[in-house]
Amino acid sequence: MAADKKWIITLSGERPVNTVKKEMTASGFKIEQVLKDIGCIIGVADDAVIKKVRKIPGVTDMSEDRGEFNIGPPDSPITW
Repeated sequence: MAADKKWIITLSGERPVNTVKKEMTASGFKIEQVLKDIGCIIGVADDAVIKKVRKIPGVTDMSEDRGEFNIGPPDSPITW
């Protein structure tokens, strides 16, 4: 069985977030956070579930969250 990975899903806005969210949950995607204002859903799924989620109308992009983004401390000259 494939291991679950954390994903950031970007929505197109062409369908209501709650509608897409229900379809994602029905496909087996475990939603951790819904960022409705920016059209993103964050959650966990294995590769088989991700293949299903890719086909949901309104899903624009899927990126694995690798935890590589880090904002430096205040007053830091480098933020990337």
